[in-house]
Amino acid sequence: MFAATMLALQPAAAQPRESRYAAIVIDADDGDVLYAVNPDRRSYPASLTKVMTLYLMFDALDSGRMSLATTMPVSAHAAAQAPSKLGLRPGDRISVEDAVLALVTKSANDVAVVIAEALGGSEDSFAAMMTRKARQLGMNATTYQNASGLPDLDQISTPRDQALLGRAIARNHARHYHYFSTRQFKWRGQPISTHNRLMLRYQGADGIKTGYINASGFNLLASAKRDGRRIVGVVFGGDTAAGRDRNMAQILDKGFARVKAGNHGIRSAQAEDEDRADLDRLIAATQTGKASGSKTLSMAGARHGEDLGSGDVDSDSWAIQVGAFGSHKPAHQAASAAASKLGGLVSRATIDIDKVKAGKAHTFRARLTGFTEDQARAACKRLAKAKKDCKLVQPSS
Repeated sequence: MFAATMLALQPAAAQPRESRYAAIVIDADDGDVLYAVNPDRRSYPASLTKVMTLYLMFDALDSGRMSLATTMPVSAHAAAQAPSKLGLRPGDRISVEDAVLALVTKSANDVAVVIAEALGGSEDSFAAMMTRKARQLGMNATTYQNASGLPDLDQISTPRDQALLGRAIARNHARHYHYFSTRQFKWRGQPISTHNRLMLRYQGADGIKTGYINASGFNLLASAKRDGRRIVGVVFGGDTAAGRDRNMAQILDKGFARVKAGNHGIRSAQAEDEDRADLDRLIAATQTGKASGSKTLSMAGARHGEDLGSGDVDSDSWAIQVGAFGSHKPAHQAASAAASKLGGLVSRATIDIDKVKAGKAHTFRARLTGFTEDQARAACKRLAKAKKDCKLVQPSS
C-alpha cells in the first residue's frame, strides 16, 4: 500500500536526465500547475490515446447518437489489431458499454478500432476527429493517427496536454467518468481486471489510464480526489510499470500537499527549483544504483529505425524468471541469453533485473516481462527444452 505522504522521491522511480521522463500534476478545479518536470516534452502517448477515444464516445452518448445498449460491428481491420485485445472476430458485435469497459480495463486495441469505425466511418477519419477535439481542448502539441495508441511515429503528445484531457473528461463527462474506476468486468463469462494498479493502492485515486509502447516507456494519466479537491497527474517515460506507479504516487502526494498549503497558482521559481531538485536526486540515485533499472530489448525488427513495441503491456503482464544471481551483470547476461533462445516466439520483451534484499546481501533476479500468460508458458516450455531454467512469474509477484 502506498503511504499517504510520499513527499521525498525514492531511487526506485529514478529516471536519468537524458531519458524520456516527463511529468506534471495540475489542480483539476482551476488548472494550476502543482508539479512539473519537462511537462512539454513530446513523446508517444501509447494507450493514453484511448482516453480521447472514450471522450468522443462520451460525446456521442451525450448527444444521443449512441446509447450504452447500441451494438457496433467488428471489421476485419479491428479484429487484426495487435494485443492487448479482446479477441473479437470479424462479424462480431459489441455493445457500447462493453466497449467502454474493455478500454478502461484491458486497454483492448481491437475495441478501440471498433469505436473509431462506428463513430468516424474509418480509423483515419476518427483520428482526424480526435485531433480536432484535442485542439478544441487546448491540446496544441497533440496529434492523433489512430484510436488505440499502437505505435505511429506521428502520434505525439505531452504530459501537459494529457493533463488537460484528464481534467476535461472529468469535468465535461462527469456522468460517464465513473467507468474509469472499474476494477473488473466480465466478458463472455471471463473476468477482466484493470491494468491500473495505482488506482487500487493510492488513497483517493479513481482512474484514469495506463499506457506502454517501447518507444514511450511506461505512461500513466491518473486522477485522485481528497477532501473535495481533485488533482490530475501525468507521467511519461517510466522505466517499469511499478516504478512509474511509485513515482506517480509521490508526485500526487506533493500536489496534494501544495493544494493544502495554498502553495500553487502561478508557479514560483522556488517550486520549479524544488521539482528539478527532485529529478536531480533521482539522476544521482540512478547513476550510483544502475542495478535497479531495466533495459528494453527488441526481439524482432524495429520499424522506422526505432523499437516501437506492439501494444499496451502493464503491471498485470506475466513474466518469466531465468535465474537469480549475486550481481547485476550475470543476471543481465542470463536474461539476454534467454531472449535470444526465444527468437520469434514473441515480438517484444523487456529485460527486467529485479534487485531484492536477501539477508544482508542482495539478489538480482533475471526476468523477461511483458508476456501474456500463454506466451509466458510457451516461453518456459521452449527454454526447458533447451535445458535452461525458467520460472513463471504471475502479475504483481
